[in-house]
Amino acid sequence: MNKMLTLIAVAVMSLSAATQAAEQSMALVVSTLNNPFFVTLKEGAEAKAKELGYQMVVLDSQNDPAKELANVEDLAVRKVSAILVNPTDSAAVGNAIMLANKAGIPVLTLDRGANVGEVKAHIASDNIAGGKMAGDFIASKLGKNIDVIQLEGIAGTSAARDRGEGFAQAVKANGFKVLASQPADFDRTKGLNVMENLLAAHPDVKAVFAQNDEMALGALRATQAAGKQVLIVGFDGTDDGKAAVKSGKLGATVAQQPALIGAIGVETADKVLKGEAVEKYIPVPLQVVSQ
Repeated sequence: MNKMLTLIAVAVMSLSAATQAAEQSMALVVSTLNNPFFVTLKEGAEAKAKELGYQMVVLDSQNDPAKELANVEDLAVRKVSAILVNPTDSAAVGNAIMLANKAGIPVLTLDRGANVGEVKAHIASDNIAGGKMAGDFIASKLGKNIDVIQLEGIAGTSAARDRGEGFAQAVKANGFKVLASQPADFDRTKGLNVMENLLAAHPDVKAVFAQNDEMALGALRATQAAGKQVLIVGFDGTDDGKAAVKSGKLGATVAQQPALIGAIGVETADKVLKGEAVEKYIPVPLQVVSQ
């Protein structure tokens, strides 16, 4: 009998521990881990979760809204305590968020916002201000009324929309002529391919604003191959981007702090779970990194 009671007590304790672990779990759904910016964001979130005593589940949506929805469905079944989402698309992510809302799981968005669904807080850089900072940096180096090209991110993401809006403000303020503004989907290879085509059509371009460092590095390869001297400004402040700036190959990058975005996301989710009030939008500072 005593042995039976001991086994029952151990089983109850194990169940209690498992329940407690489930109650202390968070999840991060990332648009893609094939991008160093989002890898750093993930690492920042994981470090803060560990510090605060949460188990962190990380799922990669691989830039596919359908996979993103499936990831959130999986997390709802697992009954995680909170979900941090870095959306693949600001509109398409609404279905996933509403699913989490229905399951009673609080949702926070990181870096990219959501157009639909209830979100407790959005943690991101001020992308509009960053886009303008990039354009103003170009003007500070080359002057006003010059010919420029813009490489856009993934259509439908708030980051692409807001960075483009900020750059448009700089274009107007500095009298730039935009020869072309074309998507390259935040991807280095696409940035290379798109820039090769644009250089063929606009060989006299003076400057390029790429809405992330990956596209900027692709554009750099294209200009180097064509033997062109073009001022290129990226966005994000990735390790590769900052290294290219330091070596004098990129003109500048508007540096975000992805690890801090991830960490603040987890801190904010912790506050939500404790019933504390949080701001709907929590901005993370930006800075221009140049030589």
